Amino acid sequence: MKTLLIIGTMMGCALSANGQTSPAKPAEEKPSSEQAPPPPIPATSAAANQSAPASIEKSSLPFDPKNMDTSVKPQDDFYLYANGGWIKRNPIPPEFSRWGSFNQLAEQNNDALHVIAEKAATAAPKVAAKPNPEKAAGIDLQKVGDFYASGMNEKAVNDERVKPLADEFKRIDGLKDRGDVLKEVAHLHFIGLAALFRFSSNQDAKNSTMVIAHANQGGLGLPDRDYYTKEDAASKKIRDQYVEHVAKMFALLGEPQDQAAEHAKKVMAIETSLAKPARTRVELRDPQKNYNKMKQADLQAITPDWSWADYFKELKLTDPGDINVGQPEFFKAADQVFASTPVEDWKIYLRWHLLHGVAASLSKDFVEEDFNFFTKTLTGAPQIRPRWKRVVAKTDEELGESLGKLYVADYFPPEAKARALEMVNNLKEALADRIKTIEWMDEPTKQEALKKLAAFTVKIGYPDKWRDYSLLTIDRGPYALNVLRGETFEKKRQLEKIGKPVDRSEWGMTPPTVNAYYNPNRNEIVFPAGILQPPFFDPKADDAINYGGIGAVIGHEMTHGFDDRGRQYDAVGNLRDWWTPESAKAYTERSKAIVAQYSGYEPLPGLHINGELTQGENIADIGGVKIAYMALQKAIAKKGPQPKIDGFTPEQRFFLGFAQIWRNNQRDEDLKLRLNTDPHSPGRFRTIGPLSNFVEFQKAFDIPDGSPMIRPADQRVNIW
Repeated sequence: MKTLLIIGTMMGCALSANGQTSPAKPAEEKPSSEQAPPPPIPATSAAANQSAPASIEKSSLPFDPKNMDTSVKPQDDFYLYANGGWIKRNPIPPEFSRWGSFNQLAEQNNDALHVIAEKAATAAPKVAAKPNPEKAAGIDLQKVGDFYASGMNEKAVNDERVKPLADEFKRIDGLKDRGDVLKEVAHLHFIGLAALFRFSSNQDAKNSTMVIAHANQGGLGLPDRDYYTKEDAASKKIRDQYVEHVAKMFALLGEPQDQAAEHAKKVMAIETSLAKPARTRVELRDPQKNYNKMKQADLQAITPDWSWADYFKELKLTDPGDINVGQPEFFKAADQVFASTPVEDWKIYLRWHLLHGVAASLSKDFVEEDFNFFTKTLTGAPQIRPRWKRVVAKTDEELGESLGKLYVADYFPPEAKARALEMVNNLKEALADRIKTIEWMDEPTKQEALKKLAAFTVKIGYPDKWRDYSLLTIDRGPYALNVLRGETFEKKRQLEKIGKPVDRSEWGMTPPTVNAYYNPNRNEIVFPAGILQPPFFDPKADDAINYGGIGAVIGHEMTHGFDDRGRQYDAVGNLRDWWTPESAKAYTERSKAIVAQYSGYEPLPGLHINGELTQGENIADIGGVKIAYMALQKAIAKKGPQPKIDGFTPEQRFFLGFAQIWRNNQRDEDLKLRLNTDPHSPGRFRTIGPLSNFVEFQKAFDIPDGSPMIRPADQRVNIW
């Protein structure tokens, strides 16, 4: 399945885990000295777990002082000082598991996409237009309109129930032996669904000009392998609830209750056997260990019971070439599971993953049960999103660049792109200055770092070359079939890249996305049009607010090029060690200090941030705000002294602007889930964590030493 944020692959490092897809489902391919714990920080407002009707609070001000809570001192908790008023006035709407700046802006963008989709559904012909390259705009309009219309035809979707999957279920029911099972796994992969493992294309990490085949661990239904392996009471409860959910879904297919319950247990048994040999998310952060390029014969040797020739034939992949096997030990174990599991059990497992992958596009009973477990139980959101929002999100997922082309034409002014590019150049200059003067890095390593920085590719707003969907058939028939055709189209597109040069013009996010990313294989930073709006970026705002907002976002993505993983790639995107041993050792000591700092944070009683898992994002947060502050100082030096606004100096407004982009309320269930799976720290710690190390922040608000918001001088962490 396609997803905005790909964990454990080489897709890149994104600003936020806030995406349109559910964070509860596993992502599938389509990318020092110990320190004392930090001082205690006051708890967030009780409003965090309240629910209220969905409404988007808007302000005409780039930074609105009413969002602050001045009853809190900045030296005690700057997150609440900057955002406390907003937090109190913005309880979580019932359809959300958390509600913050990213969600607010995404909802505004969704409103715009809703208008576009409704117009397209009205304007598009009732029958799919024949592909006509000379009428690309018409093709975009037709496909968006027909896809959206089919999804919004709720009566037809409910009447059809699972009929659109009848042929797929028939295929699975007809499996006779393991050879058939293998072919069915390949078939599900070909139509974009997950089973047993993941297979797709990606750049060769050590030859970044070429695309090669990639095989990675997978095949699970729960969000992470740890849900199957941990023995604490909470994990056991989730496993029990998952088995109950699978049984309910089988019962909706018409199975008797007892049979459905037994089948659910078999699904759990197979998935557990796949989870145990899988690497943890922390282990998946090591790009060197995930690089195991081999010939097909070598892969066949470690999986003697799995015929790769038959698998590739089913994928219509005539010459897979070299294959990067991300986790060889997983495939050895999966081969044994494949050989020892009865065919009848495989039929149950494959039936489940077919249903699981398409459930959200089926009739109301399947949609509601899918929501009840993966959203309500795992994230705490009590209410499903309105149908139009779900269909718009799916349209963005399957036809992202057709919908995105219509979006930017109406909602993204050219001047926003120009000003954002100007800020990127200013931040690159600031980071170059920082690298030149950094005290712990030797000269040879500095020169390589500067070479990499100079080679950054910058993408802003939308692609220069739009994706061609002319060969994708979309009509106003069954919604689930449109979804499957969209998934199949994307999987074929990915497979066809294998053995070909990399197309560096491609984007990994759609234009309306409220996010940004760095891709180490391409050494590129990417900022979709969706995020280049308030509160991140406002053409009317003063430099301080913009540098604290989008400037810190830009700095964050640039720093990813030099975080614990990104630093292992060179200027052209190859996985290559360009560090001297001395500089690498100094870097590691500083990164360990960041791991120790964030591991000390306890967002919920007994639950700490995983400092190893979040290491790269924390490095980027700390480096990003520092580089953005340096760039602001350069801008002020060029323009002369800047006046106070709302009683705050430019420096103070910079930090207030930074804090406001991380404001959010979050349900405990969602927080627990993300502490297990999300490489990003929770929002409040993305504010207080970086700033507590920053002497310029201390000076801006005249914060005394020993205050909760400032770490002792000998415990402050600093890489970039």
